[in-house]
Amino acid sequence: MIEMKTAANIAAMRESGRVVARALAAMRDAAAIGTTMIELDAVGAKVLADVGATSPFLNYHPDWARSPFPASICASVNDAVVHGIPTGIPLGDGDLVSIDFGAILNGWAGDAAISFIVGTARQEDLDLIETTERALAAGIAAARPGNRVGDIGHAIAQVARAKGYGLLADHGGHGIGRTMHEDPHIPNDARAGRGLKLRPGLVIAIEPMLHAGGSDGYINGADGWTLRTADGSRAAHVEHTVAITADGPVILTEL
Repeated sequence: MIEMKTAANIAAMRESGRVVARALAAMRDAAAIGTTMIELDAVGAKVLADVGATSPFLNYHPDWARSPFPASICASVNDAVVHGIPTGIPLGDGDLVSIDFGAILNGWAGDAAISFIVGTARQEDLDLIETTERALAAGIAAARPGNRVGDIGHAIAQVARAKGYGLLADHGGHGIGRTMHEDPHIPNDARAGRGLKLRPGLVIAIEPMLHAGGSDGYINGADGWTLRTADGSRAAHVEHTVAITADGPVILTEL
């Protein structure tokens, strides 16, 4: 069932979105060579605690997972695409880091992700991140009343495929509201003009996940959560929570 949000609901989600944006900025500032993802998880958890928010990730246990997710952030490094569990392994010079983070504040969820380089950046990694961000922007621009969810996926894929990048197979964005994951599914690769018609009041998370090697394939990590590129290439993941309004898309997870 898809719950359409009122203006007051969207305003409340904007507040949870601001918490997400502040936490991601704080974690990016704290990331350095030698920092661990467990330390960054603590940074994000503190931002939540300081405002009385909770994590929709911590102890999240979907049907397909053999155990609950044990952290407040999804921490994916280099060939890990999404759902990485934070570890005590120090980040190295040139690591490509993707952090996915959510917050629930006053009963409403926000969800966003960023990718960045720790230390010395390789140009090919910067290009991958920049293209992933452009794919997100294209998807957001397509999230307008009268368009369909397929238009979002088509816009994302056009940007990614033009650069020869792969997209994580069978994964995409989602509806969001009182819980982190709601209907509808938002594909990252789709035919334009297909799928659910977009209407004001729909709030969705749009999240392209690009593979540098060009393959869409992935493998499941031994921890039961982390998804890695099948070809071992690096990946980037960015995301925003977006409200569809009569005036167009409004990003809820930026400062």
